[in-house]
Amino acid sequence: MALTYLSYLKTDRFPTPWCPGCGNGLVVKATCQALEKLEIPKRNTVVVSGIGCAGRAAGYFDMDSVHTAHGRAVPVAEGIKGANPKLRVLILSGDGDLLGIGGNHLLHASRRNTDITVICLNNEIYGMTGGQKSPTTPLNTMTITSPGGNVARPVNAQAIVKAHGGFFARSTAYHLGHMEKCIIAAIEHKGFAFVDARTHCIVNNGRRLGFRDSHEMLMYFKDTFTRNDGAAALSDVEIGIPR
Repeated sequence: MALTYLSYLKTDRFPTPWCPGCGNGLVVKATCQALEKLEIPKRNTVVVSGIGCAGRAAGYFDMDSVHTAHGRAVPVAEGIKGANPKLRVLILSGDGDLLGIGGNHLLHASRRNTDITVICLNNEIYGMTGGQKSPTTPLNTMTITSPGGNVARPVNAQAIVKAHGGFFARSTAYHLGHMEKCIIAAIEHKGFAFVDARTHCIVNNGRRLGFRDSHEMLMYFKDTFTRNDGAAALSDVEIGIPR
């Protein structure tokens, strides 16, 4: 029987603990749709996550999965791939987990060009713990730990990944068809692949920024990001799949 995107999920565990309006579920759906399009078997696929809102994702995949310690999704995924190179290994975790405490692991996994696919659910905030600024929080953004506006430049994941020849793509929770294509391209890439999946947290970020609801945040993605597939590099307000 052919797999559908729902076949990759433990739907009996629904509903998820994510807040109403959270974009994480949209990224999970796009990931499952990518798996369906590629007709990837569940048996030889492993999903890994770290700690945080996005880290909950691994538990909803109906395949082998590992929920690791904070910031350790990448080295655990590398260990799995090293132990059995035939496995397809995906990471779904958040910007704080992957680019904050896990940033050093990400740097060296990209340097080693480990054949894993990283999908970073990037909502620019530490949402689970109340809304502290994260490594991807934009400059001047007000959070509970930057009430006067964030003065630290956000980490440039694209530069880190591409400095070592890795695959980098970006999409948003509004552009779901495009996100699916980004994830397909990342899975098909032989070597280290990173998808910057911009998503949104209305409860612990958006409302503090003046958004009334999740729909307004999605419309912000629609109005702000332009598509530039085939670009050598993406600007901060571009989505795309590299040439």
